[in-house]
Amino acid sequence: MAVKDAKVLIIVNNWGIEETELTRPLRDLKAAGADVTLAATTLDPCETVEHDRYEGETLTPDAKMSDVQAADYDLLVVPGGTCNVDRVRVNEDAITLAQEFAHEGKPIAAICHGAWLLVNADLVEGKTLSPCRYIAADIENAGGHYVDEQLTVDDENGWRLITSRKPADLDAFVGAIKDTLEA
Repeated sequence: MAVKDAKVLIIVNNWGIEETELTRPLRDLKAAGADVTLAATTLDPCETVEHDRYEGETLTPDAKMSDVQAADYDLLVVPGGTCNVDRVRVNEDAITLAQEFAHEGKPIAAICHGAWLLVNADLVEGKTLSPCRYIAADIENAGGHYVDEQLTVDDENGWRLITSRKPADLDAFVGAIKDTLEA
């Protein structure tokens, strides 16, 4: 498939999302022609932050997480932001979506704290990941292998997992998403 034919789902809480970890994949994939849906906990505006601290851009979600299904998409993106993912990782709709993507053999891309969702969804066992260092122990305790690298692409257990550590890794992260959609 080509990126222009892909349907991508990005899931977030309505606040606390690391701005560039949401806006770069969202805008870069749209610019490449992908059909990108931003799904949030509610239809309220999504308030982003810079470095978990400074006010960022506000975006309008396209849908509620509870109203989307993995079957309708080709790839799932989970942006970081400590407060964002701290809420997303306990959201039953988010957990179910992640599990459905993995069980359907569809790729998941998670940056920074985004991999926390995969811990709660019981999806990291046997996988190698490169999230932010702050959740390394969570990854290891859940049976995954943490590495401190700009990008890790892991195809174990029948589905592709793309992970990166931080906003500085976004070029590699978005590039790997595009490469995966082109494969």
